[in-house]
Amino acid sequence: MTKTKADQTKPATKGGRPERASPKAGLTADEMGLQQREISVSEFFTKNRHLLGFDNPRKALLTTVKEAVDNAMDACEEAGILPEIVVKVEPIGEGPTPPAASLATRFRVTVIDYGPGIVRQQVPRIFAKLLYGSKFHRLRMSRGQQGIGISAAGMYGQLTTGKPVKIISRTSDKTPAHYFEVQIDTKKNEPIVLEKKEIEWENHRGTQVTIELEGRYQKGRASVDEYLELTSIANPHAKITYVAPEGEPKVYERTINELPEPPRAIKPHPHGIELGMLLKMLQDTKSHWLSGFLVSDFSRVSTALADQICKTAGLSPRMRPRAVSGQAAEALHKAIQATKIMAPPTNCLSPIGEKAILSGLYKQIKGSFYTAATRPPDVYRGNPFVIEAGLAYGLDPEQARQAAQPQAPRAEGESDGSDDNELTRVIRFANRVPLLYQQSACAVFKAVLETNWKNYGVSQSRGAPPAGPMVIFVHMASVWVPFTSESKEAIADYDEIRKEIMLALRECGRRLGIYLKRRERAALEHRRRNIFELYIDEVVAACKRLKDGKVSEEKLKNQLLEIAKKRTGGEKTDELLDQKSGPEGLPNSIIVTEEGVEGEVAAVAPSKPAPSPVEQPQQTGAAEPQEEEKQKIKPKKTRSSKKMKAVSKRRKPAHKKPGKRGKK
Repeated sequence: MTKTKADQTKPATKGGRPERASPKAGLTADEMGLQQREISVSEFFTKNRHLLGFDNPRKALLTTVKEAVDNAMDACEEAGILPEIVVKVEPIGEGPTPPAASLATRFRVTVIDYGPGIVRQQVPRIFAKLLYGSKFHRLRMSRGQQGIGISAAGMYGQLTTGKPVKIISRTSDKTPAHYFEVQIDTKKNEPIVLEKKEIEWENHRGTQVTIELEGRYQKGRASVDEYLELTSIANPHAKITYVAPEGEPKVYERTINELPEPPRAIKPHPHGIELGMLLKMLQDTKSHWLSGFLVSDFSRVSTALADQICKTAGLSPRMRPRAVSGQAAEALHKAIQATKIMAPPTNCLSPIGEKAILSGLYKQIKGSFYTAATRPPDVYRGNPFVIEAGLAYGLDPEQARQAAQPQAPRAEGESDGSDDNELTRVIRFANRVPLLYQQSACAVFKAVLETNWKNYGVSQSRGAPPAGPMVIFVHMASVWVPFTSESKEAIADYDEIRKEIMLALRECGRRLGIYLKRRERAALEHRRRNIFELYIDEVVAACKRLKDGKVSEEKLKNQLLEIAKKRTGGEKTDELLDQKSGPEGLPNSIIVTEEGVEGEVAAVAPSKPAPSPVEQPQQTGAAEPQEEEKQKIKPKKTRSSKKMKAVSKRRKPAHKKPGKRGKK
């Protein structure tokens, strides 16, 4: 039976229902396998550059400057040279005249250091290969760690402008300067050298790196200007010359002519090693015995302690390390964690120190009271770290005079511009590097919020930082800072770290509370004295009438003034009002008054305009003597200084105990 045309157009049916069309055949395993390919780390970060701090043009400009300056600082300090760095940011336009800095979209960043330089063979890999460096595997404090920063900045410039990174480096005045232009092969994560040659360079030693990139320049918080200002606070031994896009050079002079104590590399601590890492170390060790492996590859493990660990794990000390695997490795790891081992050495750290923190805060931040505290070393996950805190409070004498002047009438809702209602500024550092982003996610900021600042006389709302004219400084020094991301913008919230931060903040807060209470008590006594003085003239006149004019008015008036002074605290009131002696009972503190500075701090010499990087004079790279020698501002001597020491001994506050907060 033949089908009609209408029958042929009807859909096929099965049991009275139309049949479903068979699905389209998918890819086979062989076809899917052909689509797989390896991805290089450069290719990954090209598509995920926000992970490295290149989220937007403004942040990208800051990150580029930051990575270049951090590398320059590390190189100079490691070579034993006082850092001297020039940073130049230039707007670039299409025409012969560069655009205004606020309108420019492309910039040329140049960073010059007069450090040890870089050997010719290493230049392409350092600046054009990600994850290449010498700091990842060693446990010692340093700014850079992963070998990503400066090469990622060059990669960002290559992506946005197509321009290569230009490097000039010279290792000594006896060797020629080498010029390179390099780019990154993102598929292979290997450098491409576009040009290399020997050139004449006026600097005897050092490195210059130039990167062109798309960016945006804006002053204020989280800007290049703020980053360099905070860098000078945490590194008072460095001299930084900054040529802003407007062309105005600014010099951050060094206030300390001594390098910080150089940190030394240490071996990993057993308590910070996880099972997988322990297995890898067992396979890579050069020791022939298990006990020798524990002694030679870890810190703080003696021969007796290694035998004890092996005994606890049920393993022979003469066992070959490569034979330890499976259950034996797990038993060894548990035995290590259960054994009490001395904390790791701390010579791998180089904290800033109270003296340098005070010098940096006094140099850059105006205030009336400064203090700093350094905590003893502590450990998290086997990594040693040190927390340092500083505090700058109040207004300097000039600002205080301006605030005391009568203000003109203001419109409704208009602010008087005072700092009393402003929230405290928190500046965070990790290994001397400022952290400018992700403040709310940082352990430092969380510790500031959890500290009860009302106990120290500072107003604070619930869940907010304290209010008032105050700057809080917190620095973490560690062999491995636990950042929350690859862009190194916030410190992870470990319990051990947060605890140490809070203890350091409380120490600074106690000193601030003592200072504020003394001022408040002295101001009250001063007001009482003023009330007495209002009636002294009338009392003198009444006494003169009673004695029929036979009383010396001047002598009686002076006697009554002396009595009023004694009844209102005497010389102690003048001291607490910051009119006489220094910050007694407040260690590592500075008080600024109209008469001068009380406390020991390095003097800041006036800055001189710096020449542009092209016009820099020849540098030897060595730590040459500076024009501004290290000077000290000593407490002013007064006629009653000896008397005040005796008074302070007699009137020693009850809350001061030896070795506690009142210790001198």
